[in-house]
Amino acid sequence: MVNIVIQLSKYVMIALMAAYTFSCFSIFTRNYEDDEKRVLIRQDVLLFLLQFIAFAVMYLSTDDMRILFLYAALAIVMLAVILLYNLIYPNVSRLVVNNMCMLITVGMIMITRLSSDNESPYGSAIRQLVFAALGVAFGLVVPVLIRKLTFLDRWTYIYAGVGGAALLAVALFAPRSGGAKLGFEIFGINIQPSEFVKIIFVFFVAASLNKSREFKNVVVTTAIAAAHVLILVLSTDLGAALIFFVVYLVMLYVATRQPLYAVAGLGAGVLAAVVGYHLFGHIQVRVEAWQDPIATYSGSGYQVAQSLFAIGTGGWFGTGLFQGQPNTIPVAETDFIFSSITEEMGVIFGLCIILICVSCYVMFLNIAMELHNRFYKYVALGLGTCYIFQVFLQIGGVTKFIPSTGMTLPFVSYGGSSMMSTMIMFGIIQGLYILREDEVEKIEKEKERESKNGLGRAAAGKAQKGAPKFEEVPKQRTRKKQRPRTK
Repeated sequence: MVNIVIQLSKYVMIALMAAYTFSCFSIFTRNYEDDEKRVLIRQDVLLFLLQFIAFAVMYLSTDDMRILFLYAALAIVMLAVILLYNLIYPNVSRLVVNNMCMLITVGMIMITRLSSDNESPYGSAIRQLVFAALGVAFGLVVPVLIRKLTFLDRWTYIYAGVGGAALLAVALFAPRSGGAKLGFEIFGINIQPSEFVKIIFVFFVAASLNKSREFKNVVVTTAIAAAHVLILVLSTDLGAALIFFVVYLVMLYVATRQPLYAVAGLGAGVLAAVVGYHLFGHIQVRVEAWQDPIATYSGSGYQVAQSLFAIGTGGWFGTGLFQGQPNTIPVAETDFIFSSITEEMGVIFGLCIILICVSCYVMFLNIAMELHNRFYKYVALGLGTCYIFQVFLQIGGVTKFIPSTGMTLPFVSYGGSSMMSTMIMFGIIQGLYILREDEVEKIEKEKERESKNGLGRAAAGKAQKGAPKFEEVPKQRTRKKQRPRTK
């Protein structure tokens, strides 16, 4: 009976996830506020139904009461996130809040399932939930800072100095793990500075290009950005180096509109990749595993091969929770969590995760296009590029589309640094969204005031031309249509 319930549940969870994903894009077509609210409430219902079904299935499979406690804690945290954001920030983007909660939920489901077989059962799941709660606390403070700190565009070289120093400290003093220097372990918690420096890096590039887009300043900015990338390459943190490179190239092209800069940057990137391949054995191993993971199965290709086996085993609809073997994938909770999800929840479920991430990116771009402040516009573009390119690197690596770079899937993979930095990133976006809403409200009030003044002058003109002295100007009766908002 339990097996039948598990097999049926996977189809239900896929249907819930597909319905949620569809609503992520349908909401952009809603022009009325009431319609938006109905879709957003429907998303919340789908989110909590998915949580309930997944944890119920895991409880039936293990008969372990600790799963029920984890479910209750996760539901409370997600409900608190939704309520607090709406209470503290009435103009918050509800779509990004819901997407954030959905991705955290999916990650918690799989981390709970994977950590059930660990030496310390559910330890990773508990820590991930703590990281999520702490991240929410930071994320709730960030929008206030974005609104209050109006001098962020003047800290250009402070951003460069702090970011460069943090990366240099890792390159010089961090222990090597898996062939790369990534961070430090403090009180048993691994802290990866590059996850936070990428946010500082976006602010540096935005501030520098906002100050001047002349050739001299572009050269200086490029040199400092190249120094960041070079330090990461020396640390063999190739995933972060790629993110920094692509983010800078996109921001530079959008700011200057010079195709020559983009072509030169791509050429320099290709040249650096060739040189790096011949200099670092770590890169050669990754490329070898990517070219033919089956031929190198007993060595460098083992991780990628196991990932492909898991995705192929799951198929479109997955094997069902606790019906697969995702624990046979190395570092399944972090670098290869997408493979674990697709094995037991199916490729369709995995595609829905990708589309939810894409809907977040669309929101980032919408905010960037509608902001009037050029500095904030660049920040939104840079953070959006940073987020979506990390998603691409992670999923592309585990599916053998590109060589594996060891990146985490934001909000889904296990890891405190990844969770905290992504929460801060989304908090910044929420702050920019609120700024955009404030700008729109200010413009609408000015238009309304100008309209009233115009009607008053028109009435005065009629009176001077012999119109009845006390004639009232008829009020215009129009159907109030809510302005489209970036969800």
